[in-house]
Amino acid sequence: MRRVAILGSTGSIGVNALNVIRDMPDDLRVVGLAAHSNAALVAAQAREFGAAAVAMFDPAAAAALKGLLNGKTRHLAPGVEGLCELAARPDVDVVLTSLVGGVGFAPLLAAIRAGKTVALANKEPMVMAGAQFMREAERWGARIVPVDSEPSAIFQCVQGLNPDPKAAAPLKTIRRVILTASGGAFGKFKGDLADVTPDQALKHPTWKMGKKITIDCATLMNKGFETIEIMNLFSLKREQVEVVIHPQSIFHSGVEFSDGSVLAQMGLPDMKLPIQYGMTFPARTSRVVEPLDLVKVGALEFRAPDFSRFPCLALAREAAGQGGGMPAVLSAADEVAVEAFLAGRIKFTDIARVVERTMAAHRVSGGLPSLQEVVEIDAWARAKAEENARQ
Repeated sequence: MRRVAILGSTGSIGVNALNVIRDMPDDLRVVGLAAHSNAALVAAQAREFGAAAVAMFDPAAAAALKGLLNGKTRHLAPGVEGLCELAARPDVDVVLTSLVGGVGFAPLLAAIRAGKTVALANKEPMVMAGAQFMREAERWGARIVPVDSEPSAIFQCVQGLNPDPKAAAPLKTIRRVILTASGGAFGKFKGDLADVTPDQALKHPTWKMGKKITIDCATLMNKGFETIEIMNLFSLKREQVEVVIHPQSIFHSGVEFSDGSVLAQMGLPDMKLPIQYGMTFPARTSRVVEPLDLVKVGALEFRAPDFSRFPCLALAREAAGQGGGMPAVLSAADEVAVEAFLAGRIKFTDIARVVERTMAAHRVSGGLPSLQEVVEIDAWARAKAEENARQ
């Protein structure tokens, strides 16, 4: 029995995780739940799953939630403090973090320093300071298992290299990673991207996700983030990560090894599979998704990304190459720019401009920044990106 805390229980990943747990009552049990502001849904989830503790990021929502709980569920402090406390609880084995943006930075660190298995769907902290988090995980005996479909596919491909799940796979045998992208809402769009609306950008052809990640898919920034995340998870160089557009989202990603063999993880586009694997790792348990019928799927399409039309991917790869604090700048600026686009303050094509101008204002210093320095860089970049968005 794995005892699970879900940070972001009301979002797409969190709801899917609860669906998996509902189907696996003998293997998984909910201990804690946390969300941003949907107090009514968190209260309902806590009642159904018998959660021992809950936390809300928004103070007003936290106050509302307190009145909706029974005496059996502990109500934690609002804000990051409660998220961190929930992530580090001694009665939690697995922390599934599907928070949005940089808010997941401190809870991820708390979970790692408590030695947890982290099922990670909140990629921004791994973009901001992935190498530092991997060092912390090694120091505290924690395990980071990626949950996003493509990083999970790569993680699954390399697990067979070593029978001991606690030992590092012999990653030197990896020649390259084939990281697939659906292409997002505008993968086949022929019009002027400067004129597209938030509603259009939020219509992902394959996946149903939260607003922020859906916009990142539309700009291909999400694939840039995953490039950096994968580099940090598997100690790879930027040149070892190749992004390929694959609209069907069946070939979730693959790994080419030194002898030329390519292993791929495939399946229908259903997030329940990588979520389940993240919570049950290293075990594979009963199936919770529909089987893959290759005959029914038919042909699979692959093509190179258009960097000129989707400059966010190029900016992310540039940040990966510069290293230092630049990935943190990239993440913060993108979060601000996406929020401004969704609010109607800037155009879709301005997202890349805001990120590019913010990156241009940052000077990378030598060496890897400390976690505290990353937090400071993040704060500076958010302020600078907001200034650029207003211009």
